[in-house]
Amino acid sequence: MKSDPTVAGRMPKARGTPSASDAALTPKEALGMLRRHLWLTFFMVVLGGAAGSGGWYLVHRYLPLYRAETAIKVLPPIDTDPMNIVVAQVQQDIRYGHRVSLANLMKSQSSLQSLLQRDEVRATKWYRQTMNGDAVKALRYLERNLVAFPHREAEHIQVSMTCGGASEAALLVNQMVNLFISRHAETEKGDVRDKLADVTQRQNAVQQEIRQSEADLANVTRRTGITDLDRPAGRYFQHTITLRLNDLDRQESDLSLAIRQFEAEMGNLRQLAEGPITAQIRQVVEQDPVMVALAQQLAVLEAQLQGWLTKFGETHRQVLKTREQIGETRAKREQRRQEIAEQTRRANLLNARDGLRVLEERLAELQKLRTAALEEQKKLDDARSEYERVLKVRDERIETLNQIKMQIEKYRILLEDPETPKVQEVGPAPEPLEMVLSRNLLLWAPGGTLIGLILGLSLALLVEMLNDLVRTPSDVRRFLRIPLLGVIPDAYEDRAVDDVALCDVVQEAPDSLLGESYRRCRTHLELSAGQPFKTVLITSGQAGDGKTSMACNLAAAFAAKYERVLLIDGNLRQPSLHIAFSSEQDDDRGQVGLTSFLAGECTYPQAIRPSRTAGLDLMVAGPVVPNPAELLAGPRMKELIEHAVQEYDRVILDSPPVLLVSDAKILAKLADASLLVLNAATTKRGAAERTIFELEEVGANLVGCVLFGAEAMKGGYFRQQFRAYRRYLKPQRAR
Repeated sequence: MKSDPTVAGRMPKARGTPSASDAALTPKEALGMLRRHLWLTFFMVVLGGAAGSGGWYLVHRYLPLYRAETAIKVLPPIDTDPMNIVVAQVQQDIRYGHRVSLANLMKSQSSLQSLLQRDEVRATKWYRQTMNGDAVKALRYLERNLVAFPHREAEHIQVSMTCGGASEAALLVNQMVNLFISRHAETEKGDVRDKLADVTQRQNAVQQEIRQSEADLANVTRRTGITDLDRPAGRYFQHTITLRLNDLDRQESDLSLAIRQFEAEMGNLRQLAEGPITAQIRQVVEQDPVMVALAQQLAVLEAQLQGWLTKFGETHRQVLKTREQIGETRAKREQRRQEIAEQTRRANLLNARDGLRVLEERLAELQKLRTAALEEQKKLDDARSEYERVLKVRDERIETLNQIKMQIEKYRILLEDPETPKVQEVGPAPEPLEMVLSRNLLLWAPGGTLIGLILGLSLALLVEMLNDLVRTPSDVRRFLRIPLLGVIPDAYEDRAVDDVALCDVVQEAPDSLLGESYRRCRTHLELSAGQPFKTVLITSGQAGDGKTSMACNLAAAFAAKYERVLLIDGNLRQPSLHIAFSSEQDDDRGQVGLTSFLAGECTYPQAIRPSRTAGLDLMVAGPVVPNPAELLAGPRMKELIEHAVQEYDRVILDSPPVLLVSDAKILAKLADASLLVLNAATTKRGAAERTIFELEEVGANLVGCVLFGAEAMKGGYFRQQFRAYRRYLKPQRAR
């Protein structure tokens, strides 16, 4: 009965993705692959060397090649100034880029077509015979074999041509160089000529503009009627109109000042006429003759009064009369003073008004004259401004004309300068004396051998990589990631089992390497589980993988340990145990067996048959039934396993293929352990992976696999193991 799957060591083992170290091909494995295909590699090496030598002979005999070379010097890509002695420096990258562009221009299709148009090229044997006069074919040949290589450090372009004739190679190179230099020189000088023509045309246009400017200057003088416009106004020269305007401005300023003074004086006179008599008026009054006479008369009367007072006293009639006369004189004097003062103040005011009126009239006349002068000055300024504008245009055109003349002189010098094209021929290409190095036998023979070796190795690795069979233990380790419990060598390589059936190797050839391999598998199977197990399912992915042989020999190996073993044929669709043990059983498929017990047609002891091996009993498949999967999934199969594990030490079940029918999955769930058989000659990696996946999906305890029918390939260890095993058993067999 199947044990608890949760017991340690009995759970289905999880398989991870192969690591890089597991999936990588080790040097030893690669060497083993090459050893297995040594003859293929050797054949390809010999074939490559022979092909290289034969190719060298054919090429040397019928396709000789010569390479002619020359160089072109490339000057810095700048427009030099012939008037300047100092040469401008150009960066190295710019100069190299210029050389690259020139090299590409030389290899352009237009340049190659122009080369093919030359009579010297068309007359060559290369064009007439090799190219058969085909311009398109010759153009493609030149694109491949005419090389223009720009040096990074040196100021040269290396030009080379490879063809079948030495003289023709040199001729093609020289023709290409001459054509390129002549065309480039013509292009560069044509550019200079075009620039010279443009500048000359510009010179004529500027001269015409200068003549037009001079005519405009004369027209300005004639239209305005003003002379001396060409003399600029400044400190030492002023036009008469400007002088007259300045004089009128000065007179107007003076007259305005006088008017302001008169207006101020009139205010004073007006205040004097209305206010008290001032000292000035008093002085004028005192100078009046009447006032002087009255003053004299008053002085006489006062003198008389003093004499009368002294003589007669205060009350005398003569004194009183004199005093009365003095009073009258004083009154007349005061009256005269008032009259004269009033007349003087009024006369001054009237005189001031008359003078102010005269000044104002004169100011109005000056303003009219100044307005007229301003008009003339404005006319002068406009004329002078227009004259200066036209004069400035003429001076600018004259300066431009001088620069254009200098530029014309530079272009004329550049047109005659031999360095203007920027490319110079170093020298003609000489005829090559030897063929190119690729025609050397020392390169062709080793090169062909090396290519043959590489091709042989590649084919060997390709054959190995395209083979997706599980052939070696390393394939199991690298691709399947499950324990490998045993490797069963190919029976055709073990002479000890030549006359032994594959199912009877352990019983009839115990000293053979195959028998030892089965016993080793038995030991590994016992040690692989965490605890002892009794039921073992032997299965495979496809039919014919060797699972029946594995089940029979594994059962015999367990019986050799004095264990009671029951071998059950669980392949109810194509049973084979009754054939393998035909000496003990009838070959009739209708005999009692597993299907009989599952169908309830017999009892458990009746379905079991003994074998010729001590301790090994058999339960064949029995009669063919239409529903094998349903019978195996029924309760009687489980009951059978429970009875068997109680009576036997080991129960081994031979099952149908996992990938073909579902019977094996049903049996895998009932067994304590499942052992997968992989056939090294037929089992592919994808089929093995699908088999493992389906067993793990149903919870089978897949403890490992066995590689069945492994061949002793070159580079492997099976052949050495055969020899070592024979040497090891030779003394025992001799005794």
